[in-house]
Amino acid sequence: MKRALQVMGLAWLLLICGSVQAEQFERVGNYQIHYSAVNTRFLAPEVAAAYDIPRSKVIALLSVSVLEEQPDGSTEPVPAVVNGRVANLTGQSQPLAFRTVREGDSIYQLATFRILPDEPLRFTLDVRYDRNAEPAEVAFMQRFYID
Repeated sequence: MKRALQVMGLAWLLLICGSVQAEQFERVGNYQIHYSAVNTRFLAPEVAAAYDIPRSKVIALLSVSVLEEQPDGSTEPVPAVVNGRVANLTGQSQPLAFRTVREGDSIYQLATFRILPDEPLRFTLDVRYDRNAEPAEVAFMQRFYID
């Protein structure tokens, strides 16, 4: 029962990540690279504890997942290795340390990082979903607000 609550909590977490902003993804060939970042203070305490995610107004969570488009129009999650950095506009950057979370058929890469109030951050990611191909590059900017 506890595990089921954790799974539901992670699903809720990812729903929040996606609803805080419009769905963000990049298509590379037959693959969709989905990404979303949210302040960890929005996480339910039980979810944060279950996945060892610190809850704080100065820490955010980045979630990345890769889906392969199937011939019938459906998608299948695929394992991926994600490396990346987050930087402010003055060029100060920090590496992102991703870890894999598997829940049922879903596979997520999660990383936490520090944020400052109202500061736009630039994310640069290398997403490797096919070991025989170069990693896909994903870059985006996001601003976080701290109350």
